[in-house]
Amino acid sequence: MFAWRVGARWYAFALGYMATIKLAVAVAHRFITGEWPLFGQEPWYILLAAVPVSTVVQAGEEIGWRGYALPRLATRLGFGGGSVLLGLLWSTWHLPLFFIPGVDKHGQSFPLYVIQAVALSVAMAWLYVHTNGSLLLAMLMHSAVNQSLGIVSSVIATATNPFAISAERARS
Repeated sequence: MFAWRVGARWYAFALGYMATIKLAVAVAHRFITGEWPLFGQEPWYILLAAVPVSTVVQAGEEIGWRGYALPRLATRLGFGGGSVLLGLLWSTWHLPLFFIPGVDKHGQSFPLYVIQAVALSVAMAWLYVHTNGSLLLAMLMHSAVNQSLGIVSSVIATATNPFAISAERARS
């Protein structure tokens, strides 16, 4: 959990992975539509300052997901298959948040979240393997991903059906 002696490139990957994806998608959106997407209101330095604080909070999840479950799943399925299955489990773990009013995931598309969680699980497993099982880097990446959510928000305020692929409203 305290394996911190890894190359600087792994810290850059952990901290910049999701922010880079979000910014690349924003540029693609600009190119396709001619308009920039709505960016979050939080200053970048607040997001950056929140990462070390949030890293400690991510310890509980990452000790379980990458520290305990991933190595055991990898013995049966390999790290690729284990990380995909872990992503499915990880997304299911968050399913109740899609039904709690006031939570940012409320009413959002759970199927799209599953795809995101599986892709992120694979990236985090890749980082875990390439840093010789550093949970610290997995916690750091988890925190950086959580803090980058507001760069370009994917939350749709009118969404009410967590099982829809789009932001359709639930039918009465």
